Amino acid sequence: MVTGIGGLTPRSITTVIRKNHPDYRIIGIDINAKAVGFFMEGLLDECHVCPRCDSADYFPWIEHLVENRHVDYAFVQPESEIVAWGEYFERNGRVPCPVFMGSKKLSVSLKDKSVMAELLEGTEFIPKTIKVTQADPRFEDVEREIGFPCWIRATHGTGGLGSLKLEDMSSYKSWLFINSRIPEFTVSEFLTGRHLANEMLYYNGEYVKGAALECVEYVMANTAPSKVTGNTAFGRFLNEDRINEFCDRCVKYLESKLGEPAHGILSFDLKEDAAGELKVTEVNIRHMAYTGVMARVGFDLIEDTIRIME
Repeated sequence: MVTGIGGLTPRSITTVIRKNHPDYRIIGIDINAKAVGFFMEGLLDECHVCPRCDSADYFPWIEHLVENRHVDYAFVQPESEIVAWGEYFERNGRVPCPVFMGSKKLSVSLKDKSVMAELLEGTEFIPKTIKVTQADPRFEDVEREIGFPCWIRATHGTGGLGSLKLEDMSSYKSWLFINSRIPEFTVSEFLTGRHLANEMLYYNGEYVKGAALECVEYVMANTAPSKVTGNTAFGRFLNEDRINEFCDRCVKYLESKLGEPAHGILSFDLKEDAAGELKVTEVNIRHMAYTGVMARVGFDLIEDTIRIME
């Protein structure tokens, strides 16, 4: 079972599973009846529209599907669902079927970018960052602590939601007005270096493997004011051990702060500053969109995940 099949990453995962295991029966679920994955020929054997994961109907529905359709394993991809499955495990001491993911505490701490920034505050790992809200935009703090130009983005969501380089205070105020429906942002120092991504596998606190790439050009970049859409049109794979070493140090620091071992797939977004020093901008608690492409060049965390669940 693959959840959130309307998303790019679940579709990428499913494509690789289909190629590697043509005998597997694959069930795709999504809350949206128009999810594109439902309509891709050959991708799925079954399609089901499911309740939202914050609905009381969600887990009874999931349990019935798992039992009725004999689901052996699940790839749970939307981060809200990963957190919900973590809560389910805490309540019940089990999950509806085998899944490879971290604890609720780790997932919640990394899902919210402002919480992650608070955990890493004052370390080498992140740029100077503060949380702002529509109710408390902290104009003086943004100018004094961060300065212009700076980078703003929503604390929740993917794809660079609400992202923009702010040149001055007037552009900041205008951006808050334009994005009035987004309640909370992080504002951080503007980083001028490369945009990097790193996907890593952890098993009960042990770093097993990781691979990095550079995001060079973005899909439909001209549609976003920031020119960053979160999905890469052109990238290059990198053999730079320092990226994995830096991310692993960051994970070890988070483990010590939270008292929780890293477990599952962690996907880093990073930027370099003017001096080439790495800074974490985001950590996703799931496979990243490049996972299918990485599998095709020999770094297959999708197959690794299946082996772990088996």
